[in-house]
Amino acid sequence: MAQETELKLSLQAQDLPRLLSHPLLAAPAAAQRLFNTYFDTPDLALKARRMAVRERLAGAQWLLTVKTAGSSAGGLSRRQEWEGPTTPSALDFAALVDDTVLATELMALRPALQPLFATDFDRQRWVLEHAGARIEVALDQGRIHVPGTDAAEALLELELELLNGPEAALIALAKALRETPHGPVALTPSDASKAQRGLALWQRAQA
Repeated sequence: MAQETELKLSLQAQDLPRLLSHPLLAAPAAAQRLFNTYFDTPDLALKARRMAVRERLAGAQWLLTVKTAGSSAGGLSRRQEWEGPTTPSALDFAALVDDTVLATELMALRPALQPLFATDFDRQRWVLEHAGARIEVALDQGRIHVPGTDAAEALLELELELLNGPEAALIALAKALRETPHGPVALTPSDASKAQRGLALWQRAQA
């Protein structure tokens, strides 16, 4: 289990060239295409517990992720997360989650879990040293959609994840990235995760 601490920032497409021109992002980014499917029960048992279960295809590797309820304010979120290699649709929570009670509860839910929505996006990734911290900067561009329907919306966001060091460094880095040689970039803190946005889209598609 790990604790994930990140700052999520939304931005507009017209600001993207200015952001990418920032000197802090001058080093070549690691690029990856990510395909993600999120699961819940028909009565949204995971949503009720403010949890998310995701399968991700990253290159040739499948990953299973469980995220628990956490706190989120001003775009800064803190939550518990488990992630590890998986076989598609296995949803083997007993092998992934080291909290025995939680793993047992998730295994009991497993027969009722079904895929609800997906996020497909290209990720550009940098790891920066800033303000005494090591921070992963991830720029995600793609879409959120409900398979089998026309429900879809664009995805464009920047995530700053704290790898080590003080949390205040996330705010400091966001402030630095807003000012570029070619003008300011509107990076707006967002408390809505991809899972929350996808679930809202799925609910609208059911209406």
